Amino acid sequence: MRIHFVIDSASDILPQEAAQLGVTVLPLTVTFGDTTYRDSVDLSHREFFEKLASSRELPTTSQLPPAVFADCFEPLVAAGHDIVVITLSSKLSGTYQSAVIAASDYPGRVFVVDSLSAAIGQRVLLMRGLELADRGLTAEEIADALDEEKRRLRVMAVIDTLEYLKKGGRISAAVALAGTVLSVKPAIEISDGLVAMAGKARGTRQGNVLLRQLMDKYGGVNLDAPYAFVYSGLNDDLLQKFIADQPDLWPEAKDLPIHSLGCTIGTHVGPGAYGIAFFEK
Repeated sequence: MRIHFVIDSASDILPQEAAQLGVTVLPLTVTFGDTTYRDSVDLSHREFFEKLASSRELPTTSQLPPAVFADCFEPLVAAGHDIVVITLSSKLSGTYQSAVIAASDYPGRVFVVDSLSAAIGQRVLLMRGLELADRGLTAEEIADALDEEKRRLRVMAVIDTLEYLKKGGRISAAVALAGTVLSVKPAIEISDGLVAMAGKARGTRQGNVLLRQLMDKYGGVNLDAPYAFVYSGLNDDLLQKFIADQPDLWPEAKDLPIHSLGCTIGTHVGPGAYGIAFFEK
């Protein structure tokens, strides 16, 4: 049996990347006002942040329904594929449950992995799955391995502004104003499937120090396993500064895996965020 990977667009894997990797990315939708777009299909990451900057209200994102997964699974199974599905954390979206419902029609053929992560966390888990497929593991063995290895997956980032957390009701306007005045840079990490506050720093320099401390807390980046960097907004200047400040972590800083953040997490953190996903040593 051939193995095919399916992942949702919360992973921020672009259509051209999906084609190169030979995987299927199912787009979530994002709605600005009365207009709904398919993530990364009708609206690029750059276009999303341009709209976000000019919008008074936060856009909304929608989970994938079971029918979308069913329509994806049927031709793949008919063509002889076994399927490994990697979804956005079940604690952040109902997309995982939708995939499970659709997979129930294909016992022994479709295996669903709750990433307990998002964005580059999902991406890194997918890259690990592709490695295991190349080793000849079955779809079931890959799903079991990813369910185990995701416990060692770390995703963390520094946020440049509190404005979007305020818009989303995650913090009060007073806290956001105080943070702006004090140039507070919150650090977040995905912990047990949820986005959690991991610390606060004053200014970009201290934000870089805080992010490095969080990485060191988990033993640093395992460079023998997949890892990835992420940035949100229209450029990666802040991420590049962080990378340049940590030369001991990546001896050869060429062709590092750097990716842009899309709508699912970008809606809540806004532009100027940067971070990393990696398997702890």
